[in-house]
Amino acid sequence: MAQADRRENTNDPARVAVTAAGVISPLGFGLAETLESLRSAQDCVTPVMRFSVTQCRCKTAGQVSDSRLLASHAQIPRSGRLHRASHMMIQALQELVTQQPEFQPELTVVGTTSGGMSYGERYYRSLNGAGDLRHAPTWIANYPAQKPVIDAQTVFGFSAPCHVIANACASGTNAVGHAFECVRSGRYQRVLAGGYDALAEMVFVGFDSLQASTPEKCRPFDRHRSGMVIGEGAAVLALENLDLARERGAPVLAEIIGYGISTDNFHITQPEPSGIGARHAMERAINALFNGVPLSSTKGMMGHSLGAAGAIEAIVCLLALQHQFLPANINFTTPDDDVDLNIVANEARPAVVNTTLSNSFGFGGTNASVLMRKFPPSARLPRTGDA
Repeated sequence: MAQADRRENTNDPARVAVTAAGVISPLGFGLAETLESLRSAQDCVTPVMRFSVTQCRCKTAGQVSDSRLLASHAQIPRSGRLHRASHMMIQALQELVTQQPEFQPELTVVGTTSGGMSYGERYYRSLNGAGDLRHAPTWIANYPAQKPVIDAQTVFGFSAPCHVIANACASGTNAVGHAFECVRSGRYQRVLAGGYDALAEMVFVGFDSLQASTPEKCRPFDRHRSGMVIGEGAAVLALENLDLARERGAPVLAEIIGYGISTDNFHITQPEPSGIGARHAMERAINALFNGVPLSSTKGMMGHSLGAAGAIEAIVCLLALQHQFLPANINFTTPDDDVDLNIVANEARPAVVNTTLSNSFGFGGTNASVLMRKFPPSARLPRTGDA
């Protein structure tokens, strides 16, 4: 701790490295499968099978395979009692630990919006309908938002304090950004950051009743866009003081260099029409905004995973930096005449990628942006056309 204390007494903020990562989403189990899906621009949105959607406008979602998820954790004691969200967090953290067995976080920061919501649904229906409550203790015990984080940490022997951020759809980005600031401040050397959310009927139907979900394909930035589709997943990143990570010989996958947040205070679901809140978040993450920068949303491929979205998209940025490509914005057919954007339409493409900006804009006007760059950084400044 002496070294960390000395850092606090200087005026220079610590640089923050990403040294390991893990992910599970509709795009795949792990970084390799996710990379393959991104490069081939896979549409991983499928018909909802977990519950009935006959009365919903939207019939699709980005879903994680239960058979693969549960089979991989059969050896965990009482694994059948755990919520699907716990299994997702365990899967994501297992990949991170495999990459960096020496990583021991001093703090964990995770974003989510619905926690173990589906267990809450089961309990309510059984209670309201005088049904079978034999499983009620399991449902109640696994409902809290922190439980999947605790379950994952327990499996891998971590005992770090946990901060849970529930800030609508910006939660995952807020978690990564807050973890970044914790390391940057010098108060912590190693922080585990991430996000999770599992598909829940109440959440799905809620978005559908707001007519925020689309009965068609999700087509971000397209002139004929008509809404979103829900997704699910989990992602975690190991954030470390860059100097100390290099001293111990840890690989530096990328460097986080900026984090910005803002609040619109305009409407419970609608963002401020001028976009000023989103702009403030981006400007606070970087010193300038560049015209003509390639732009892409992966939500057409995997849906919107709510509290997990920002963490999963941070890993998409990480992969783009490592493998020098631009992920595709699928289902894009017609440019919007009112928006002058350089969309990476329908196909991923190779590119010189030095810097990425990941944005999350949620209900209630919650806006967050995280800026990440390739390591070691390029000697030149980004030019128009770089991501």
